[in-house]
Amino acid sequence: MPEPMDNTVPAASGPRLRLMAVHAHPDDESSKGAATMARYVAEGVEVLVVTCTGGERGSILNPAMDRPEVLANIGTVRNEEMARAREILGVEQRWLGFVDSGFPEGDPLPPLPEGCFALEPLEAASEPLVRAVREFRPHVMLTYDERGGYPHPDHVKCHEVSVEAFEAAGDPDRYPGAGEPWQPLKLYYHMTFTKDRMLALHAAMEERGLESPYVDWIKRLDERPQEWEVTTRVPCAGFFETRDQALLAHATQIDPNGFWFAVPLDVQREAWPTEDYHLARSLVDTELPEDDLFAGVREKVSL
Repeated sequence: MPEPMDNTVPAASGPRLRLMAVHAHPDDESSKGAATMARYVAEGVEVLVVTCTGGERGSILNPAMDRPEVLANIGTVRNEEMARAREILGVEQRWLGFVDSGFPEGDPLPPLPEGCFALEPLEAASEPLVRAVREFRPHVMLTYDERGGYPHPDHVKCHEVSVEAFEAAGDPDRYPGAGEPWQPLKLYYHMTFTKDRMLALHAAMEERGLESPYVDWIKRLDERPQEWEVTTRVPCAGFFETRDQALLAHATQIDPNGFWFAVPLDVQREAWPTEDYHLARSLVDTELPEDDLFAGVREKVSL
């Protein structure tokens, strides 16, 4: 990996700190790390969501939206949903323009559709993200782990291109036509559905005599052990409501009567007031555990 470049931000360039969150589909930004982003936006951090695909092959998961005219125009509808969500979160957003791969199901699994994001060669899929990194110049990047958080082919590909962009964007010999080099300083993986978090929320619901949505999840925990440790817990309970509003903006994907809203906000704030991450790469010194994605970065950015 190249040595980190000078990441000092000139006074005229606006906010001192910049965060880029790379996601596979519209709605992923609202279900993973949304309260974190809203918190940093409120603190004056510039936040960019990069969305790799348009979600064209996504299913309609909200019965109220399961209508022929919606399904026939799903790409346009999801674009409009994303516009509402980014306004709620206060973030910037950029589409990379790749085509949703869909989620293959069956035994054996069907082949992925020709021309989809997951089948793109790594360099072809990574070049637009490298360009976005060099233009936006993030200090910190967020993405998924090697398994994509869950094994959707677009999530796995999102991980691959994010790691490639983090490692290549600062190297002038790589992707020479994609802008002036810029080296991000930290790369994190989302740790949204950890065992500790699910158990804490489950216990909090039962203590209050409420029905827990995590019963079946907890039964399956041993089937998929947690690979990465949580290194960073970002306090953001004050922005859980903003997160939920952004989720609801994705009306085709989020059932307002469904799983996402089964735990009352006051229970969430008391039992688990953070969003959690694994620090996968760092070019700055930091002390673990962290409570700030910019730990070690703030000292590198001139005031």
